Amino acid sequence: MKEKCEKCEAGLEADGEAYICSLECTFCALCTAAMDYICPNCAGELVPRPRRTAEGGEG
Repeated sequence: MKEKCEKCEAGLEADGEAYICSLECTFCALCTAAMDYICPNCAGELVPRPRRTAEGGEG
């Protein structure tokens, strides 16, 4: 799981809001909205990344 936004390099928490495409390009919510939910790398749809709980825990 990527730890920072690929556009603005803001830190992304494992249990925080982030968006990914089918190729797992990862962006923060602000950049995703500015890009109209379209990945600039592959033109795929950006969707909410699944959240994770504490390491080893179930979500």
